[in-house]
Amino acid sequence: MCGIVGIVGKSDVNVALYDALTMLQHRGQDAAGIMTCHNGKLAQQKAVGLVKDVFRTRHMQRLVGNMGIGHVRYPTAGSSGPALAQPFYVNSPYGIALAHNGNLTNTEKVSEDLFKEDLRHVNTESDSEVLLNVFAHELQLQGKLRPAPEDIFNAVARVHKRIRGGYAVVSMIASYGVVAFRDPHGIRPLVFGERITDKGTEYMIASESVSLDVLGFRLIRDVAPGEAIFVTVDGELHTRQCAENPSLRPCIFEHVYFARPDSIMDGVSVYKSRLRQGEKLAEKILRETPNHDIDVVIPIPDSSRVAGQALAQNLGVKFREGLVKNRYIGRTFIMPGQQQRKKSVRQKLNVIDLEFRGKNVLLVDDSIVRGTTCQQIIQMARDAGAAKVYFASAAPAVKYPNVYGIDMPTAAELIAHGRTEEEVCKEIGADWLIYQDLEDLIAASSEGSPDVTQFECAVFNGNYVTGDVTPEYLKKLEDRRNDSSKMRDQSQSNNAMVGIHNDG
Repeated sequence: MCGIVGIVGKSDVNVALYDALTMLQHRGQDAAGIMTCHNGKLAQQKAVGLVKDVFRTRHMQRLVGNMGIGHVRYPTAGSSGPALAQPFYVNSPYGIALAHNGNLTNTEKVSEDLFKEDLRHVNTESDSEVLLNVFAHELQLQGKLRPAPEDIFNAVARVHKRIRGGYAVVSMIASYGVVAFRDPHGIRPLVFGERITDKGTEYMIASESVSLDVLGFRLIRDVAPGEAIFVTVDGELHTRQCAENPSLRPCIFEHVYFARPDSIMDGVSVYKSRLRQGEKLAEKILRETPNHDIDVVIPIPDSSRVAGQALAQNLGVKFREGLVKNRYIGRTFIMPGQQQRKKSVRQKLNVIDLEFRGKNVLLVDDSIVRGTTCQQIIQMARDAGAAKVYFASAAPAVKYPNVYGIDMPTAAELIAHGRTEEEVCKEIGADWLIYQDLEDLIAASSEGSPDVTQFECAVFNGNYVTGDVTPEYLKKLEDRRNDSSKMRDQSQSNNAMVGIHNDG
């Protein structure tokens, strides 16, 4: 999962891009990058680290230009390092930069075609670089010295025909403008908005609406599945549907975990969807255990807080903040190895003993993925003196790997894969465990917008909407992305960075 942004303004956009990436930092903490364009000349700064660490005053001073794109990265393949920071760039045709959120499912085949048929070289293992080269090649085939909007849309249409998977893209064509497009299923989120200034209208495209809000842009709407947006360097907006059979199937895990609660996605308030998750979970508890003995509901911060509040209110029990989060520790879900995740849980959370001692506590989390975090928190609750520790998940059991840009690809690492609810309960050490039903989770999100009737729910039901995910594909992915592979890649990346430092 990554965060992307593109802005075409009437003055330098460097600070606006920086601010937007800061608002999208929750979507990726591995690396960050910005590229801008001024009078046809491109300027770039990207590196491993958080936004606040990657960009200094000296960088901002050279990132001039009225248009630019930015990216915060979270490594879905477990690999990390300066070479994989985005945006990526190719000089032909025109000079094109691209930033991508998501994951392609036919990268291997497309990479081979790029080399053998398109005669293009891909320098990394990133599917984002593959996507950039496909777009660049298809744009070059238009054969124009100065590409018109129609040429750009034709190129995007050909990209849709060649690639599969989940993707939201922002791309900048030197001297011409910013292009953005979304996969034909709309799996990964993308919105755009406008800001009226005394110099004219400025446009912004981003992964989440919250980044538009903070910068004073008015949300126009989501980019439709398969649609492309092109904003010229002069600020002219063009849109076109570029996919043959688009069908909106956004990733429901955005509503569960990734997105900020103050974002609007496909017309659905993430905050409201999480409230409804808590309400429906309370209904299930009252239906199955009407005589429960829960004394207090305690959320595991931060993404389960909203659902936890609604759950407690509908159960008629107290809601308390019994776990205090260290906000300077990254999200454990997206850390590259199991040992690092285990260490980080204790650093990240501390208990308030008074809220646990002698009480029957219902802990609420947004989901249970590997089980590492909830297992340790349950033990922390017992150490704090809880009489009983119950556990509620605002999402159904995560049983299948994700292939569209979320780092949960290895089935063996998923605690619910191949286990019953009772077995998971025993594994995490809870006295009682309850999961959200999938139909209730879907209802919690779809009730927010009549335009969204289906969601991409593969992690819960194993139904991959692109139709090209085979057992063989999943096995290859598992070999590449299990924890041992990630730790090996991380070690190689660290060694490479040491070498870069010594050479410098």
